[in-house]
Amino acid sequence: MTGTTDRVAVVTGAASGMGLAIARHLAARGDRVGLLDLQGDAVRKAADELRGSGAHVIAAEVDVTDRAAIDAALDKVRAELGPIAIMVTSAGLDAFERFTDISAESWERILAVNLTGTFHCLQAAVADMRESGWGRMVTISSSSAQSGAPRMAHYVASKAGVIGLTRALALDLAPRGITVNTITPGMIDTPMLRGASRGGAIGQLEKVAKQAIPIGRPGTPEEIAETCGFLCSDGAAFITGQVIGVNGGMVL
Repeated sequence: MTGTTDRVAVVTGAASGMGLAIARHLAARGDRVGLLDLQGDAVRKAADELRGSGAHVIAAEVDVTDRAAIDAALDKVRAELGPIAIMVTSAGLDAFERFTDISAESWERILAVNLTGTFHCLQAAVADMRESGWGRMVTISSSSAQSGAPRMAHYVASKAGVIGLTRALALDLAPRGITVNTITPGMIDTPMLRGASRGGAIGQLEKVAKQAIPIGRPGTPEEIAETCGFLCSDGAAFITGQVIGVNGGMVL
């Protein structure tokens, strides 16, 4: 834990996995958190769970590819929690397809969620941060954006775009007291990765992790949340435009 704060944070993809762990972490340190996710029932359940532990949170069902829906959700966050100081873009979509089998629709959908959705969320939140002279943006990319990955050309391209967007935006916003960093998770034990394992896309998770990761296991969503929490803290004020690998020592 990086100290107690009382700021307003928004986390996308907050119904499960890394997004939920990040929302829990920020709420536990005293932030007011808006949980956004396409899975409406799941994100509302997550918010109810957090309220049960005393957290001040709200939930919104949002498709991050829909700018109007994002704007409406952030207006709801502002009305109920206050101006947005922290934005974490964890919503993401993966796919495993040979390059020659990727349709234009599949390509566009992956980029729309992973890259354009990140752009929408950051741009929709930035005015509050500029006005206050303080802000933290953390995007979630992927180690595959640095290493490549077979049968994931669209996913890798979208996550590499997130790195580029992060670095460019960090330069734009640094004079305003706003930091922008990206986390590139390696193999993290999330529902999305478990689904890929069950579907045969990556093999048996624990076995693959033991072979590929020097630490010998998958990471946990909570380990991503700890890193994100630090990047969203006052202690990380001199860190911006950085790509933070949380990958158990995988060689990229």
